[in-house]
Amino acid sequence: MILQFIIVALLAAPLGILVYELIRRAILKKKADEIIRNAEIEGENIKKEKIFQAKEKFLQLKSEHEEAIKEKNNQIAQVENRLRQKESQLGQQKGELDRKVKENDQIKENLQHQLEILNKKKDEYETMRADAIRKLEEVAGMTAEEAKEQLMDSMKAEAKTQAMSYINDVMDEARLTASKEAKRIVINTIQRTAPEVAIENAVTVFNIENDEVKGRIIGREGRNIRALEAAIGVEIVVDDTPEAILISAFDPVRREVARLALHQLVADGRIHPARIEEVVAKVQKQLDEEIMEIGKRTCIDLGVHGLNSQLVKMVGRMKYRSSYGQNLLQHSREVANISAILAAELGLNPKIAKRAGLLHDIGKVAEEEYELPHAIVGMQIAEKCKEKPEVCNAIGAHHEEIEMQTLIAPIVLVADAISGSRPGARREVIESYIKRLKDMENIAASHQGVVKAYAIQAGRELRVIVGADQVSDAECDEISNEVARRIQDEMTYPGQVKVTVIREVRSVAFAK
Repeated sequence: MILQFIIVALLAAPLGILVYELIRRAILKKKADEIIRNAEIEGENIKKEKIFQAKEKFLQLKSEHEEAIKEKNNQIAQVENRLRQKESQLGQQKGELDRKVKENDQIKENLQHQLEILNKKKDEYETMRADAIRKLEEVAGMTAEEAKEQLMDSMKAEAKTQAMSYINDVMDEARLTASKEAKRIVINTIQRTAPEVAIENAVTVFNIENDEVKGRIIGREGRNIRALEAAIGVEIVVDDTPEAILISAFDPVRREVARLALHQLVADGRIHPARIEEVVAKVQKQLDEEIMEIGKRTCIDLGVHGLNSQLVKMVGRMKYRSSYGQNLLQHSREVANISAILAAELGLNPKIAKRAGLLHDIGKVAEEEYELPHAIVGMQIAEKCKEKPEVCNAIGAHHEEIEMQTLIAPIVLVADAISGSRPGARREVIESYIKRLKDMENIAASHQGVVKAYAIQAGRELRVIVGADQVSDAECDEISNEVARRIQDEMTYPGQVKVTVIREVRSVAFAK
């Protein structure tokens, strides 16, 4: 029994497994079929929903498309209406244009007809004019050309008379205003220049370290000092003046040669006649080169180009010449600048005026001695150096020794007078010039309320400063008029003096 049970159990175990596997597979198949049915149902639902959405989208796009077509149709209708209106307007304009063309054709025909009538009348007029001229010539006894010439002669005579009358009126007006205008131009020119005082001495002081050097310069029995004076042409004064030797000569070139020679001799220590002659020759050569360089630099500074080398050297020599104590080079530069300003004011060529002003006194530095006036000598030198005729004439006529042929000549003359008469320019007026400035300041200071007075611009202007608490604005005018009147009555001065009264009010406060 037990054995049978075991055999049945062994046979039943695979069968149970098989049955279990069949049941499990049936269950899984059922679930799969259910899942498939659910998926098919869900897919059908999604399909229906998508179809519905597509239909809605289609209907929407169809509606929008219909709206767009409707709008396009409206626009096309509007364009067609406008085109029909344009066609109507063009038809009207074409009719109007055709009408105007017809009118223009009629006008053209009328004008052509009138032109033919005018040509006929012109021919008739020319015939009548020729007959009239012929009859007039027969009556007058002269041809038309002769009558025309006679009429032109009479008109020329009348025009000349009117021109002379106009010229006389202009000349009268010029005579009335020339003096005033000339003063204005000269005063403006003087005010535009600011020259330095150019007083030159006739004595040069040579400083030495000690009085022992004086004995070496004098030499045994004075042979060194005699050799110096003979070689250079100056007078060397050795007196009791401590540590100084005076070199006296009216020729500044010689004084400069003596000064430079003494400087080299004292520095070298060898002072004897042979050495003196050697040093003097060397210094003279150096000074000639320096003079040439001064002339070139002056021409460059003034903008005067193309001068002959001889004239350039003479310009450089002006530095070592003086006229009434006034340095000749400074005077010539000043005259050149003033001449250029005057020429520009008068509408002339300022370059030619400046050239003539620079060269106007070259006759004073001529190396040869002449018995002619320096203006004529300068003119002859300029002519030899191929200067322009107007420049030569201005040089020769600046002291009115020859006739003035151009307007540059009187300009140089006036500029020379301005520079020479300028206060402080020449020796004989320096003391009176300083005294005049002090007198002007004293006249202003003598009025009540005046705090300070300053004479400026070489005495051409007086600045008067008054106290604001002592003088009113109205009293400033009285002070300026009174000071100007007293200067005019009590003093002698060139040109005019401008009196300026300054009243200054200051308000001061402190922030603490």
